[in-house]
Amino acid sequence: MFNRNRSLQRFAAIVSISLVAGCSLLGEESSDDAGPIVVGTTSAPSTLDPAAAWDGSWELFRNVYQTLLAYPYGSTTPQPDAAKSCSFTDASSRTYRCELREGLTFSNGDKLDAKAVKHSIDRIKAINAPTGPAGLLGSLDRITVSGDNVIVFELNKADATFPFVLATPAGSIVDPDDYPANALRKEDGIVGSGPYRLEGYEGGRQAELVRNDSYKGYAELKNDAVNIRYFQDSGDMVAALRKKQIDITYQGLAADDIVALEGEGDKGGLQLVEGAASNINYLVFNPKDEWADRLPVRRAVAQLIDRPAIAHKVYKDTVDPLYSMVPKGLTGHTTGFFDDFGKPDAAKARRILADADISTPVPLTLWYTTDRYGSDTALEFKEIKAQLEASGLFRVTLKSRPWNTYVLGYQNGEYPVFGRGWSPDFPDADNFIAPFVGEQNALGTPYPEKEITQVLLPRSRQSSDRANVVKDFERAQQILVDEARLLPLWQGKQYLAANEDISGGERSLDPSTIMMVGELYRKTSW
Repeated sequence: MFNRNRSLQRFAAIVSISLVAGCSLLGEESSDDAGPIVVGTTSAPSTLDPAAAWDGSWELFRNVYQTLLAYPYGSTTPQPDAAKSCSFTDASSRTYRCELREGLTFSNGDKLDAKAVKHSIDRIKAINAPTGPAGLLGSLDRITVSGDNVIVFELNKADATFPFVLATPAGSIVDPDDYPANALRKEDGIVGSGPYRLEGYEGGRQAELVRNDSYKGYAELKNDAVNIRYFQDSGDMVAALRKKQIDITYQGLAADDIVALEGEGDKGGLQLVEGAASNINYLVFNPKDEWADRLPVRRAVAQLIDRPAIAHKVYKDTVDPLYSMVPKGLTGHTTGFFDDFGKPDAAKARRILADADISTPVPLTLWYTTDRYGSDTALEFKEIKAQLEASGLFRVTLKSRPWNTYVLGYQNGEYPVFGRGWSPDFPDADNFIAPFVGEQNALGTPYPEKEITQVLLPRSRQSSDRANVVKDFERAQQILVDEARLLPLWQGKQYLAANEDISGGERSLDPSTIMMVGELYRKTSW
C-alpha cells in the first residue's frame, strides 16, 4: 500500500458541548426504531454524474459510489475499499497497480470488474466536463486491465499523489451499461456500489439512502437508512433540527446559529461539536477583466482586505484569518500575504495605485453564490465592499447567483472578481495549489504559471515523503502572493449540531471533511 507521512490532523472534536445534562456524545448501541437518520445540509448536489462534478456533490457521491481507495476513520492515507490492494510497482512512482476484491457488484446486480473501473475513469477524461474533475487526472496516461480484477495505471510523469486522487469521488466507479463512455448520464438516480443505494432523489430537496446489502468494502454501517435534506438557509436548517424534523446538521451552519447553540448550555436538547478543518475561502481575479488583470489593482485589494474583521464581524470567530492558499495544519503552510502586506493600510494601497498611474476610484464587480457556502456569504461580501470603499480607492458593485448558474458563469469567464470556497480533495498542500493553476483548472480562469506547473509541482510529486517538498510548496505560495490572482480570506472550522440521541458525528468526517453518514447512529444507552 502507498505510504505517506501524516500531513493533516484528522478531524478531532476539540470542543464538545453537550446541551443536555448527563448526555454523552458517544452512545452504546445503535437503534433504527425511529426510522432513517435525517441529515440537514446547505450543500445540494449540482449533478449525480461523477464525470460532471468537482464540488459539493461529492458529499453524496462518497456514500453511494465506491472508489478503489478511501479513508477509514482515523486514517489520512488512502486504504483499500473496492480494491483488495494497491501499490506503486516502480521506484519512480509512474506505475500504479490495483487488485479488486472478489465478487463486487453494482447496486443493480451488474458485475463490477476491472473493465468497469477503467471505463469509469477513462470517461471522466473523455467527457472533460467544464465542471468535472478531469483536472485531477492530468498525470494519468493510460489504464490497462488484466483479467477481471487487475487494473494498472500508467502515469505520464512521477506522481506520488495519484493514490490520493483515486481515493476522491473523482475515482467513483460506475456501471458501463448505465453511464456512456463519451457523454454524461441523462437518467435520474445513481447506479453505484458504495455503502448505500440512492433510493429516492428530489433535486435540491432531499436524497434517500438505504443500506446496500451487496456492498463489499471497509465501511461498517451503523444504520440502515439515511435521508439527506437540503436547505438554502442555516436558520431554516437549525429550526428543523429544533423541531426534530432532522437529526443532525452538516455544512452551512451560520455563525449566529453556532454562537446561539454554544450559548444555550443545557437548555436546548442539542449537541454541538467543534473541530479542526482545512476548508478555505478566497477571491479569484479574472484576467479577462481590464481591472482585475492589472497587478497593482490586485495588490491594492490585498493591501486593504481586513481578514480578522471578516472573521470576527461576519463569522463571529467561527473561522480563522488565512494568509496563504495552503491552510494551517498542512506541511508547507506559510503566511505569505501577511508577511508581504502586513496589516490593512489604505495609504500603502493608495501608493500602489498611484505608482501605476491608476486613477481612483477603481470600479470592481464582485460576484458570490447565494446557496453554496452558507447564508453568511452575502454578509461577507458586504463587509469586503465596505472595506474597499472605505479607502476611497474602489467603487464596488456586488452581484450574486444560485450555485448551479454561478458555476457556469465563472467557467465562462463572466465574473471580474468572484468568491470560491475549497475543501480538500485530499490532505496535501499540492491540492491547494495544483487545482488553481494551469490552462485547465477548477476556476475556469486559465492560469499558466509555468514555474509552478512545470517545475515545482512535478518535482514535489516525485517524493512520497512530503516533508522533503516543503521548499517547493513555500516557493509556489510566494509566487501566488506576488501575483495576487488568488486572495485567501479565511480557514474554516467544522461544526456539527445534533439532537441528543444521535452519536457518531465526530467519526463521520473523512480528511476532506465529507460526511460518511454510515458512522451515524441513535443512542440506546444513557
